Amino acid sequence: MPQQVVIIGAVALGPKAACRFKRLSPDSKVIMLDRGKRISYGGCGIPYYVSGEVSEVSALQATAFNMVRTPEFFHEVKDVDARPETEVTAIDRKAKTVTARHLLTGKEEAIPYDKLVIATGSSTRKLPIPGFDLPGVHAVNDLEAAEAIKNAVTAGSIGSVAIIGSGFIGLEMAVAFADMWGLDVTVIELFDQILPGVTSPTLAGMAHRHMEEKGVAFRLAEQVKAIEGDGKAQRVVTDKGVVEADMVIVSVGVTPNDALAKAAGLEVSPRGGIIVDEHMRTSDPDIYAGGDCVVVKNLVTDQPMFLPLGSMANRQGRVIGDNLAGGDSSFEGVVGSWCVKLFDLGAAGTGLTLASAKRAGIDAVSTHITAVDRAHFYPEHKLMSLELIAERGTKRVLGLQALGENGDAVVGKVNTVAAMLPGKPKVSAVSNVEVAYSPPFAAAMDILNTVGNVADNILSGKNAGIDVTEFGRLWKQSDLGDAYILDCREEIQGKPLVEKYPGRWHNIPQGQLRERLAEVPRDKNIVLMCNTGARSYEALITLAHMGFKQVVSVEGGMAAVGAAGIEV
Repeated sequence: MPQQVVIIGAVALGPKAACRFKRLSPDSKVIMLDRGKRISYGGCGIPYYVSGEVSEVSALQATAFNMVRTPEFFHEVKDVDARPETEVTAIDRKAKTVTARHLLTGKEEAIPYDKLVIATGSSTRKLPIPGFDLPGVHAVNDLEAAEAIKNAVTAGSIGSVAIIGSGFIGLEMAVAFADMWGLDVTVIELFDQILPGVTSPTLAGMAHRHMEEKGVAFRLAEQVKAIEGDGKAQRVVTDKGVVEADMVIVSVGVTPNDALAKAAGLEVSPRGGIIVDEHMRTSDPDIYAGGDCVVVKNLVTDQPMFLPLGSMANRQGRVIGDNLAGGDSSFEGVVGSWCVKLFDLGAAGTGLTLASAKRAGIDAVSTHITAVDRAHFYPEHKLMSLELIAERGTKRVLGLQALGENGDAVVGKVNTVAAMLPGKPKVSAVSNVEVAYSPPFAAAMDILNTVGNVADNILSGKNAGIDVTEFGRLWKQSDLGDAYILDCREEIQGKPLVEKYPGRWHNIPQGQLRERLAEVPRDKNIVLMCNTGARSYEALITLAHMGFKQVVSVEGGMAAVGAAGIEV
């Protein structure tokens, strides 16, 4: 039976739901309303438009067949009535109408619906500071903002940029300004690491160092107090100093646009976001919601989660389109997967970090390895760092974060574990996961298998490790105390450091360790080092067998130490 479906929001989820539903119910009518001037675009592509990698802003609205998704496109090609610059101000659930106001004329009308979809998205979090509304302060939230930013840069009036926030968009914008335009870029972050909340201090430190080498400056653990300037933004004032800038980008996260739903009496999370079931229905069975305005189930913790991602919105849009047409499709939840390109590095993750696992009350451990991402003898191999998070006792895998030069390979490892997480896998599943093998693409024992094996050894008590962050803190101390650093690499690698740091650095190749046990002090805490952690693990087994009690291996070895920028 034909229906009239009204969709509030036309950026990501709304168009997907509309088009899916019309394919299944061609005789039904769909009215799609959005307060913005442009509809149905890829907001995640804005940094790449600013950088120039995407040449025209219209490309972010285009289909794969280069048709721009305008209201005319939706009317002529999709048979959907799309109305931009139209704001919905109220939902009357009893009358089953929405009140819509056309922003250019002020004209209001009541539009009836049989089914309603709320896809109101999210809004940039505003900083409660003086100067936030000055000209020259931009949020990266729509195509108009993208054009304003790029127009200012191309006009030649911008020499320096301050970016507040070091999440995905903030760092992508930093890359765009520094790499493509050669601007002086400073990133200001409240937390003491970049990518806070989504990756570990160790991997964040590696990415931080790489971006600094490319010219991006960072001010970590600083709180922004004000934005100042004479008629326009000229400087950012923090609790620790001042950053001069011709432009300020604010990227401190987003909040779900749930006010309309809340005013209509729909159930909303106390922390923000519309509550929906697995069919994407709200507390009103005739109203669906999805995308950045809802909370969903985290399949790792079984707790509600806010995850504003365009990929998730599109998948939810298809589910809603099915169910509007009488289907029974489900969106079970998310594991929280992400990826970002940072100059020559790709970073990605899925599931929980060690910190988020502990906040959820889970007794978890983190296993770090840095190794080559394909056969070591293949000329184009690169280093990749992986951190696998697992629950102590059960050995359940909770998450994986990764960083490496071959971004596609990094994302491939993370995607593999992301697909496994809903099934609550054990580390043995990662140790034995089957991956396609050929030397140009992987090692015979894939790095993913290796991190599973190392995690299993740690959880089983067969290996004890410290990460490079902890090693860095130890190494920076003028007095190592009872720590004894033992390099297990061959003499050609270890001897130069022994000579450079006499009394602090010691070298016994792993293959000679059994014969030279007398040189290893039994009253010290032995810290084993090699290139990647493989030989130091072998050395740990040898020492443990010979009765040494306090022995640890540096996870990822010198490869991780170098990537983290620790001067040794």
